[in-house]
Amino acid sequence: MLTFLLRRILIAIPTIILITIFVFGLQHLLPGDPLLVLAGEERDPQVLEALREKYRLNDPIPVQYLAWIGNALTGDLGTSFRTNQPVLELIGEKLPVTIQLATMAMIFALVIGIPAGILSAVKKGTLTDYVANTVALSGLSIPNFWLGIMLILLVSVKWQLLPASGYVPLSEDWVKSITTMLMPAFVLGTALAATLMRHTRSAMLGVLTSDYVRTARAKGLKERAVILKHAFRNALTPIVTLTALLFGELIAGAVLTEQIFTIPGFGKLVVDAVFNRDYAVVQGIVLVTAIGFILMNLLADMLYVLLNPRLRGN
Repeated sequence: MLTFLLRRILIAIPTIILITIFVFGLQHLLPGDPLLVLAGEERDPQVLEALREKYRLNDPIPVQYLAWIGNALTGDLGTSFRTNQPVLELIGEKLPVTIQLATMAMIFALVIGIPAGILSAVKKGTLTDYVANTVALSGLSIPNFWLGIMLILLVSVKWQLLPASGYVPLSEDWVKSITTMLMPAFVLGTALAATLMRHTRSAMLGVLTSDYVRTARAKGLKERAVILKHAFRNALTPIVTLTALLFGELIAGAVLTEQIFTIPGFGKLVVDAVFNRDYAVVQGIVLVTAIGFILMNLLADMLYVLLNPRLRGN
């Protein structure tokens, strides 16, 4: 297992480096000067030059990149041009919000997607199967922003059941926090539920025709025990690994949903940093997101090995 982990980590390191090089170079090619806001209305050339020297923007891009990577290795991701706040502090404030949203969305996805996938596989070719597949296709097809707007209009404006936007920290009021997160989590969770449903159905169809399932039925076991203890347990490996990967995608890709529901998470931070050309913030977010996504991939690989004993010797 240790050799497997080391091999995966060695593969992940160049991936992170390539991602940071790409984003670092690409955003420096964008038009505009991020220091014009800091220089004030007069935009004194001497002030601009002093700011460029302070933030080392006069250095060649490769030199800037190496300096940033060197500082990042010591835990210093730089300072925001716009707020003069350490990037690591900004990320520390916003990341827990997105993690809470992603966790609740994943709960929705698991509760809806896995039972629907099992039921669809067991009832293959029946009306239940067709309905489940139709709902799954709808979940994959409906855009998150449209579903979010419709939920706000119906649930918040017309029925007044849940708040339309905003965020309350769990430490302040956990009931209000969960209430404000229900709609955005459901919006994100529906698309994931559809993906999980399709993969669960496919995995279950593969094991329901296996010899050990037929043997279990021949022994007279109840159908519920055959499906859950024999079939589902053996179909669990791809489902668990897919869940880990989808959770990584949630953390990195909740931008639109957070914007619609005015949630001060990673998504809003990314949008504000891009529009304001806040280099340090964008670079820090990309680095943390890349590391987080690769860690989720690593977790998925580990779970796959733990669930499949045949791979432990590789």
